[in-house]
Amino acid sequence: MNRFGILFFMAALGGAVLSACQTAPATQPRPQPVAGFVTDVKAFDAFIATRPTPEQFRAAYPDVLLVTPDMMTTREIRMNNSRYFPEIDAEGRIKGGKFM
Repeated sequence: MNRFGILFFMAALGGAVLSACQTAPATQPRPQPVAGFVTDVKAFDAFIATRPTPEQFRAAYPDVLLVTPDMMTTREIRMNNSRYFPEIDAEGRIKGGKFM
């Protein structure tokens, strides 16, 4: 009788482990691309706070020029939030930056 109890316990434990492994973690919904330049600065700052990759930035804000350190650019000042100079961390994620 003791063997059946141990076998039942092991089967139940194994089933719980398998169901936990098969449960996919909740993923964040992909933000809809924002057309045009940045006008909602609060929403933009909230997006930057998620520490996006440059690819995620370009997908979310396709009309904003992301000037990464490997790009050459002129230094004229744009007042319409159309060009963003990011600060990139060691993992390659955007941690801040400024419009110029």
